[in-house]
Amino acid sequence: MATGTGTGTQAGAGTQTGTTGRTRGSGTALSTGRAGSGGGRLRRGLLAALVAAAVVVPVSAAASPNVPAPAPATFSEDATPRSRYAANSANLAEAARTAEDADRPGRAARLRAMGSGGAAQFLTFDGRGRGRAVEVFGELESADRVAVLVPGSDTTLDTYERFRAGAVSLQQRLQAEHPRSAVVAWLGYDTPGTVSTTVLSADRADAAAAELAPFLDRLRDISGPGARLSLLCHSYGSVVCARTATGSAVSDMALFGSPGTGAGSARELPTGARVWAGRGSGDWIGNVPHVRFGGIGFGTDPVDPAFGARAFTAGAVGHSDYLKPGTESLDSLAAIALGTTTASEADHG
Repeated sequence: MATGTGTGTQAGAGTQTGTTGRTRGSGTALSTGRAGSGGGRLRRGLLAALVAAAVVVPVSAAASPNVPAPAPATFSEDATPRSRYAANSANLAEAARTAEDADRPGRAARLRAMGSGGAAQFLTFDGRGRGRAVEVFGELESADRVAVLVPGSDTTLDTYERFRAGAVSLQQRLQAEHPRSAVVAWLGYDTPGTVSTTVLSADRADAAAAELAPFLDRLRDISGPGARLSLLCHSYGSVVCARTATGSAVSDMALFGSPGTGAGSARELPTGARVWAGRGSGDWIGNVPHVRFGGIGFGTDPVDPAFGARAFTAGAVGHSDYLKPGTESLDSLAAIALGTTTASEADHG
């Protein structure tokens, strides 16, 4: 589920284990002398293979080199966004030099591109391993509309440019209609690899949700007065958002290109936000089996009316195209972030 997304003092990862149910089948097809565990193992194996094939085949995994890097900058709780931008810019430049010295010119070049000649605004940056980064586009401290992008699998420092491109596209679209807007690209967790077993379970999402929830609280405090926050969650990022307790910080949550959330309905999500769902007709994720068994898979399709999310138009986009300029999906997501949408009012409450 590749995508093309807190201000914490450090880039750490929480561990929070979700609960999964175990289901016993009562099939009648097998007439061997063994019942129960053997048939259950077979069914679980077949299901895991089916889901894995549907998810893994369309996308290639990105490499995750173990590149040396300096420890991330640390901040006091009252550090301003500007002070964070400056410190993280310096840390990013040092990480690029360290990668170059370690004979990793590819990573070094990507880090230098991320720095944008010192103009980039990172609330968080950690160049170690697959990396973490939380970047702001726009004037956060005066923004009264803030959209937080949460990415899916294989989003790392080595694939960051495609994620950033989506954030830039969204910010340009928002700015054209509402100048006091900002976008936050939240790569604040260790995304699973597309070709891996981790992408089939919610373990990474549970850990990410433990990071995202407090970030959203802090983000509201450093945004413009009365800022409206929205969560825009792509692919596996929708699993993350669906597990994040948003409190009153978030007004809207949009799930797009989603494999499911692990929940049976929008009503079960730990949020008071309005929940939206959309999928492009060209998105291969629609062919993924929407099942959940023994912790494998994510269950009900969020675009199914039975899930209870509000529908938004996504047009004919493919899995990685939702934020491309000129698309219906970009217009819909911008309208959700700005609170001007005229999409379906099929409330989940």
